Amino acid sequence: MIGPNIPLEIRDFPLPEPKPKEVRIKVEYAALNHRDLWTAIGQYRGKSENLILGSDASGIVDALGEDVHNWKLGDKIIINPSLNWGEDENVQGPDFQILGNPDPGTFSEYVIVPSSNIVPKPLHLSMEESAAIPLAGLTAYRALFTRGKLKKGDKLLITGIGGGAAQLALQIGLASGAEVYISSSQDHKIEGAIRAGAKKGFKYSDPNWVQDALKDLPEGFDLILDSASGKGFADLVELCKPGGTLVFFGGTAGSLGPLVPAKVFWRQLNILGTTMGSPREFEDMVHFFELHKIRPKIDSIYPFEKINDALERMKSGQQNGKIILSIG
Repeated sequence: MIGPNIPLEIRDFPLPEPKPKEVRIKVEYAALNHRDLWTAIGQYRGKSENLILGSDASGIVDALGEDVHNWKLGDKIIINPSLNWGEDENVQGPDFQILGNPDPGTFSEYVIVPSSNIVPKPLHLSMEESAAIPLAGLTAYRALFTRGKLKKGDKLLITGIGGGAAQLALQIGLASGAEVYISSSQDHKIEGAIRAGAKKGFKYSDPNWVQDALKDLPEGFDLILDSASGKGFADLVELCKPGGTLVFFGGTAGSLGPLVPAKVFWRQLNILGTTMGSPREFEDMVHFFELHKIRPKIDSIYPFEKINDALERMKSGQQNGKIILSIG
């Protein structure tokens, strides 16, 4: 039973059987995302009880449904958690879902997914690392390239660098040849990002951080990637260069702060929302990781039975990279 402030429970369920065009995956490793935490504490839309959470996983093909011909038992794979995207690359269709709510997710020894939603595990990554990239990697890739039109030489600002999507966005941005800047409220996260290749970091808990950033880049940023929203969103508008773009995909800090319309339309800014991505984008993202040998930053690995400790780690906001569960 999952509900507000109630710890997750591990229960036994019958072994699921794949239907036509589905595969059963023996999960080796799963990764946490904020939607898992929000659901566990009753702050996510949709169902909040009697769920098997989890969107990210690496594992092994364990059973094949009818009409599955392009996979064999024992194949090592990662799961694309973006289900039923639809035909339009620009936007998800009405049947779109994210694995783990409401469909049973990856915090389980076995999970059933469409055979079209798995891809081979990247050869340069361990199973633990492979589990860290699906949801966050897809989100960051679409935000940067499809929505943000990131190109070599662009000045990119990524806010809240401790989260998994932000960490992967940093690595993707660097690999693409962008000049990457970051923000955080914690010094050690800023220092870690600079060691990883970021040009500079800004401490957004400092009331003068926007002015400091504009001293370094008076023209502003070509692209800003944000996952928090909240009152600070108006500050990000100040930091966009004329004709620049601000892409956001999260709302952990609440509703957008008050925006001055003229600062948006007079400077020809693009403010864009984004969510997950299409099957093509998922395959392109995995190929990009393989081409540039990107390895996701892992914060910690917990045994499956310590899942509530892992959720507490995420709730604390102290993580720096992806939190992984060892299941297999």
